[in-house]
Amino acid sequence: MDFEPDTRAGLRPAPIQNPSEIARNLVVPRRHPGRWVAVAIISIISVQIAIAVAGNTNFHWDIYLTYLLHPQVVRGVGWTLLLTVVAMATAIVIAALLVIMRDGDNPILRGLAYAWIWFFRGTPVYTQLLFWGLFAVLFPSLSIALPFGPEIVSVETKYIVTPALAAICGLGFNESAYLTEIFRAGFNSIDRGQAEAAQALGMRPAKIWWRILMPQAMRVIIPPTGNETIGMLKMTSLVLAVPFTLDLTFATNAIANRLYLPIPLLMVAGTWYLVITSLLMVGQYFLERHFGKGVSAHPARVE
Repeated sequence: MDFEPDTRAGLRPAPIQNPSEIARNLVVPRRHPGRWVAVAIISIISVQIAIAVAGNTNFHWDIYLTYLLHPQVVRGVGWTLLLTVVAMATAIVIAALLVIMRDGDNPILRGLAYAWIWFFRGTPVYTQLLFWGLFAVLFPSLSIALPFGPEIVSVETKYIVTPALAAICGLGFNESAYLTEIFRAGFNSIDRGQAEAAQALGMRPAKIWWRILMPQAMRVIIPPTGNETIGMLKMTSLVLAVPFTLDLTFATNAIANRLYLPIPLLMVAGTWYLVITSLLMVGQYFLERHFGKGVSAHPARVE
């Protein structure tokens, strides 16, 4: 920019003679032609796939629409959701206890926590479900007795370890081993100086955990826990090993075996799993936004 002398204030900018020169100083946004080319290619391919799938009679779309809201399928969806919620609640409670045991000063409890995590992370969940399904065969009765004395109470195992309870134990115990490490990572990410500062201000330990430590730990805990919940939802399809015969996968398989048409019923099950997973992802998003207040979720983007 040109300057002209001013005897009163040194130098002052010279007036622009041609106002059209301002246009030369405007910032022109960077163009991305490659993005539009990619969008066009993906759109063409997507339309072709949609036409090919919609027009393929081997998918039996009439059967798919008939059984999408079938009472047996809807009942299976309800049982699948119930299994997911109860098993995850069981896993969360056990994982919280394991975190306390593992980080405590008692070597026996710490060893038990390590053994629990080692066993349930080291063996396949299907094997664990098979074990729970055969629990009544391995232990026909459960009893309470005096040491080296007579039995006080005895009951047959099949009345206690039902297929529903076996499925919840198999899924919940396995998941607790993974959630323990997630919870430990969340709590270890917090600076210990914050708890010390809160203690210096006279805050009670319970209030420190609830108002200071937990909100910060949840930022780290929620994303992987949400993924584990979605994995738990799909893992309920393995409870046939118990055997639990009320879940969504068993319901659709039973109908498919009766009709000798597995493809449309597989699509029915897949559709319901997608719907439930989408709802869980929406809930996870709002939880992350709630506990992430004050923290930027999107880093600066470099063009």
